[in-house]
Amino acid sequence: MILTGLILLAVGLADLVRRFAPRRWIGYLVVAVLLLLLGSVADALLPMVAALAAGALWVWSMPDDRPARAGFWPAVALAAVSVVAVVVGGDRGGSGLVGEVWRLESPWGPLSFDLAVLALGVAAFLLESSNLVVRAALDGEHTWRPTEQIPDTAAAVTETPVTDTPATEPVATAPATASAPALDRRGAFQGGRLIGPLERLLVLLLTLAAAYPLLAAMLAAKGIVRFPEISRDGETGARAEYFLVGSLVSWVIALGAAFLVWWAAHS
Repeated sequence: MILTGLILLAVGLADLVRRFAPRRWIGYLVVAVLLLLLGSVADALLPMVAALAAGALWVWSMPDDRPARAGFWPAVALAAVSVVAVVVGGDRGGSGLVGEVWRLESPWGPLSFDLAVLALGVAAFLLESSNLVVRAALDGEHTWRPTEQIPDTAAAVTETPVTDTPATEPVATAPATASAPALDRRGAFQGGRLIGPLERLLVLLLTLAAAYPLLAAMLAAKGIVRFPEISRDGETGARAEYFLVGSLVSWVIALGAAFLVWWAAHS
């Protein structure tokens, strides 16, 4: 359990650093120190080393500025390792130095330190790392993606200015092949960067609270809100495919995270 928690925490914090930290190396150093402290006080040095290695491998294989090198497979491998570590490992019973003073109650009863680390790691992963997983799934299936509109000024045709230059002398003009710089298609997803994490956290909390009617209502409401946009597809179905792939992958991640926490709490 502690292995899964530390791995997810390392991955989630590394992606948050990539997203928000102005100087990434400082952020990575802070994450490494935090994991070192957690591993030391919880008597989990080997899981801590494994978490640092997993975080570094994740950052290398799941870049945030271009399609992933290995596609969707790093997420599949991370999910498999997380499930096996929780199902096989379970709660250690003792948590080193911190276990002697750790006392935390929750609506579901006493919360062990290992379970708290797992819950924290799951929450961190659902914020930014899951966005990368959803994006990798869309790229892997070559799903239609909305793009930003090119400004009219960038697409304007350059005309030859009227001057007093004699006709025998050539007029310097911009090359015909010059074009506006390519726009990053990922820049059109700023809203999804916020909506996706909030949606996944709500799915996680509602699932753990067994509030299934509220969960179903929330998922149905999202479809209703998106219906006007999807209905403009015509015969292509591209928008519907984009919505379904993105939403289903995001929901599967959140439900899988809820399963991990539920299994760890009842094991």
